[in-house]
Amino acid sequence: MCGIVAFFSKQEPISKEALKRATQSLHHRGPDGQNHWISPNQRVGLGHARLSIIDLTTGEQPIANEEENLHIVVNGEFYDFEQIQADLKRWGYRLRTRSDSEIALHLYDEFGTQCLQRLRGEFAFVLWDERNQLLFAARDRFGIKPLYYTVNGNTLYLASEVKALFAAGVPARWNPESFFQYNSAVLEADRTLFQDIYEVPPGHFLLASHSGWQLMRYWDFNYPRMNEPLTQYSEGEYIEKLRYTLDEAIRLRLWADVPVGCYLSGGIDSSTVLGMAARHTSGPIQAFTIAFDQPPYDEQAFARETVEHVGANLHILPVSQSDLVSNFADAVYYGERLSNTISTAGKYLLSKATRDMGYKVVLTGEGSDEIFGGYVAMREDMLLYNREGQDEQTVQQLLAELQLNNPASALLLETDASEMPLNSVQRTLGFVPTWLKNISVGLMKAGIKKLYPFYTPAFAAFVAERDAFRIFLNRLDVQGQLTGREPVNQSLYLWSKTVLPNYVLRMLGDGVEMAHSIEGRLPFLDHHLVELVRDFPVSLKIRGTTEKYVLREAARPFLTDTMYHRKKHSYSSPPYALQSNQPLQELLQDTLRGEVMKSLPFYDQKAVIALLDQLPQMDDSKRTQVTFTLTGMVSACILQERFKLTG
Repeated sequence: MCGIVAFFSKQEPISKEALKRATQSLHHRGPDGQNHWISPNQRVGLGHARLSIIDLTTGEQPIANEEENLHIVVNGEFYDFEQIQADLKRWGYRLRTRSDSEIALHLYDEFGTQCLQRLRGEFAFVLWDERNQLLFAARDRFGIKPLYYTVNGNTLYLASEVKALFAAGVPARWNPESFFQYNSAVLEADRTLFQDIYEVPPGHFLLASHSGWQLMRYWDFNYPRMNEPLTQYSEGEYIEKLRYTLDEAIRLRLWADVPVGCYLSGGIDSSTVLGMAARHTSGPIQAFTIAFDQPPYDEQAFARETVEHVGANLHILPVSQSDLVSNFADAVYYGERLSNTISTAGKYLLSKATRDMGYKVVLTGEGSDEIFGGYVAMREDMLLYNREGQDEQTVQQLLAELQLNNPASALLLETDASEMPLNSVQRTLGFVPTWLKNISVGLMKAGIKKLYPFYTPAFAAFVAERDAFRIFLNRLDVQGQLTGREPVNQSLYLWSKTVLPNYVLRMLGDGVEMAHSIEGRLPFLDHHLVELVRDFPVSLKIRGTTEKYVLREAARPFLTDTMYHRKKHSYSSPPYALQSNQPLQELLQDTLRGEVMKSLPFYDQKAVIALLDQLPQMDDSKRTQVTFTLTGMVSACILQERFKLTG
C-alpha cells in the first residue's frame, strides 16, 4: 500500500511545491520513498509515497508506458498479477517493472476503463492519459482503499487522505450536513465530514477532462431477486465451493516480497483466515492480537487456542485504558472520522506493534460479517422477515433469546415506534432493517434522549427537520439493488454502503493500519468470493440464531471446537468511564471543558458541561451509555484542533 496524490488543472500551471507538500503529508503511508511527475504543460501532477512490498527494487512510481503518454500512481495490491503480466507480454507490451501496479497501466491501454473488470484486489489509482487529455481515477469495489477528491478553483485534487488535500492548500472546513449524517450513522460512502471534499465511491471510477468530470459505477452487489432462478446446489456443494474460493483468496494475499502475518481475535473470521493461511506457508505464520485488561473483553485465551491448533506463533499486545486514551487522538487523526469509542486506538496500537516487529503486511478478517450476515441485527432480520419454512413457535423462542442477549433489542421493545424517525425507511423498503432500528433507538436513548439539547441553537435549527435516513436512501439505487431482494440481503446491502466503508474499513482498517505503514489484506472481500456468497440462499448464511452457518461448515477443518461453536463477539474495549479518577474520565472532562470545545460550531458547551456535572450521580449503566456520546464529541474536538477546521 502507498499514498497517492494527483492534480489536474484546466488553466493555470499546478504548484510543484503544493504537490510535494501533499505527498509528504502521506509519509506514514509510504516511508520507503517519494516521487513526482508533472506533465510538460504543467497542468497535471502525480505524487507517490511508496510502501515497498512487491518488486522492492524496480517498483518506483509514478510508472509510465514506453511512449511516455500514460502515467499512473497506485495505492494497493492487484492479485493474480503474474498471469496478467504474462498476457501483457504475449500482447506485445514491454514491462518496466515487476510490480503488480504496472498491470493497470497497460490494461487501460488495451481496454480503457473496462480494465477494472480484470483487476482483483484492494486498490485506488489515478492514471493520466496524455493522448486523450483524460484523467482516470478508480477505487476498489468495497472501498478498502480510500480516494478523496475536491475541486478548488480550476483544479481537481485527488489524494489517499484528506490531510493531503489540506496540505495542498484546499480549505479545511466542516460540512454540517455530513456531521449530522455521521452522528446518525448513515453517512453515504462518497461523503466526508469536510466541506466540498468527497470520496470516489466504492465500485466507481472518475473521469475528468477539460470539459468537466463525472463518476461512473462499474460494480455493485447485485443480490439476486427472490423470483430470480438460480442454479441450485446441495448444501455440501455450497460448502465446498466456498472453501475452495476462500482458500484461493487467502493464498493470493500471501504473495509478497516481505513477510506476511495475520491479525487474530477470538472470532471465527480471523481464525479461519489464519487456519487456511497456515497451510500455504513453509514455517509458522505470525499472528498478532490485543489483550485488554478486563476478562470479558480479553480474547487472548481464544487466540492461544487457535494458534496451537494451526501451529502459528502468537504475539500478544497488552492494552490498558491509559494506552487507549493516550493514543485516541492519533487514531482519530489518521482515521479522519468521528469515533464514539476509544477502542479504535486498540487497532492503532496493534498496527504499531506489528510494524515494530518488522511486518508490513497482515491478513485480516474484516468483511465476513457483511457477506455472511454475521451481526446480531441480521439474525433478527432473518427471524422477523425470512420466515418461510420456519416453525412459528421456534421463531418466537429464538427472537426472545436474541432480545434477551441484545441490549439494543431490549431498548427497542421499550421505545414507542412513533418516536423513531423510521417512517421513510418503512415506506421505501416495506420493512425496517434491525440495525437501522437499533441506531434509531440509540439516537433516542443512548445516554441522552436526544442530542439536540446539546447542539448550538444554530445547528439545532439546521438539523431540526432533517431526516438522515431519507437523505441516505435518496442516493441509493433502490429499484436496481434493493427492491425484490431478500430482507436480510437488503439489510446487508445498506450496511455495506455506509458503516462498512466509513467505519470498519476506514476507521478500524486503513486509517489505523496505514498510520504505521501496515498493509491490511482482506480475503473475505475478494470480489470473486463475494459474488459467490451473494447468490447463496440466506438460510445458509443464517440458520436459527447461528450466524455465518455456511462459513462455519467450510472452515470446520481449520477451527477448534470452541471457535466452531462460538457466537459473534464484536471488537470493543471495556466500558471505562465508571470512576472519576480514570484516564477516560479525565480526557472527557479536560477536553469538553476546554477552549477547542468552545470553538466547535456544533455543540453548546454550557449544556455539555452541565451533563458532565451530572456524571457522578448516574448509575454505571447510564454513565457508560453517555460516555459514547461524550467520546464522539471529544473526537470532533480532535479533528477541529488537528486540522484547524472552520465552520
